[in-house]
Amino acid sequence: MFERKSFQEIHDLLSWNPAVAILGARQIGKTTLAKLIAKTFDKSIYLDLENAQALAKLQQPDVFFQTHRHQMVVLDEIQNAPELFSFLRGEIDADRRNGRFLFLGSASFKLLQQSQSLAGRLALVDMAPLLISEVHSQFADIQTLWLRGGFPASYTAASDTASWRWRDAFVRHFLNTDLPSLGINVEPELMRRFWRMLAHVHGQLFNASGIAASLGVSAPTATRYLDHLVQSLMVRRLEPFHINLGKRLVKSPKIYVRDSGLLHYFMGIQSIDHMLGHPQMGASWEGFCIEQISNHLPLGASLFFYRTAAGAEMDVVVETGRERLGFEIKFSSVPTVTKGFWQACEDLGVSKAYVVAPVQEGWRMSANVEVVSPTCLPKLLQL
Repeated sequence: MFERKSFQEIHDLLSWNPAVAILGARQIGKTTLAKLIAKTFDKSIYLDLENAQALAKLQQPDVFFQTHRHQMVVLDEIQNAPELFSFLRGEIDADRRNGRFLFLGSASFKLLQQSQSLAGRLALVDMAPLLISEVHSQFADIQTLWLRGGFPASYTAASDTASWRWRDAFVRHFLNTDLPSLGINVEPELMRRFWRMLAHVHGQLFNASGIAASLGVSAPTATRYLDHLVQSLMVRRLEPFHINLGKRLVKSPKIYVRDSGLLHYFMGIQSIDHMLGHPQMGASWEGFCIEQISNHLPLGASLFFYRTAAGAEMDVVVETGRERLGFEIKFSSVPTVTKGFWQACEDLGVSKAYVVAPVQEGWRMSANVEVVSPTCLPKLLQL
């Protein structure tokens, strides 16, 4: 039904690096993808480090790694065994061949902290939920992906109800089990309320004081809760683009629940009809499209938004180092833009700007501004 965009990227990286790590939320499909990649190698071995039997095999890691030098070793949930990294460094240096290790991790911050000893030996790949480019491009498929989100089990569920129940179980497990396992000690019900509040300000500037007052905690505590959800890959914190224009620029980040299915779960949206009639439909579509843009960025590119006190605004600014692109996101078959959009194009000096909308065919608004479908984003970002 779908083919993961990351497959070829990871396969290529393994041919150039001794070790590759896939970072992504739980249940995003990392294990399935890793096993598919492992089948393309002559010999491989897979160990799930949440499994007691697998951990028992690694009681003497130096002996295990030496014994399996002829195989690619896949270590799932590697952040659960941080003591392995010191052995891995020595083993890679003793036999520095490409494609020796593939690591899978569910929390970017913890794995990055632990893997510092492998600097220069380890390549990192962020794995997102399913993208439009990975499913069929008919609008009905895109609507299903938008409603249910990109976790494979949620997207492929037999019904919207089954998908909802999967997301409910996922959130419960994440709050009660995953966060504590990452060393994050927050009352699950309090974090659930915070996450729901973020869903209702999805696409807006983060106001720590306002959310803290509603939650009954301090502003620094609310900011720390946000950090937890960002670092565990559940929330995107989009920073403003700052350039020296002598203008009053917005300095607070925008907040987006990364997976649209989880966003709709916290907003109580259970069907496409409900989604299309919801007052936050536009904000939901914006976040959904931002994830498509973010996960097709060219190598080395950065993502921001732009807003001034005078009203100039651009939903997404992509800075590649060679050129600057602007993206405005509208849920309309006949999208229009405001004066603030044109002002932002001028302020930023974008080489091209795109209005991303649910259209079958795009058209030009001006010489360097074009209306496009989100299905076109991968090609537009191949710079």
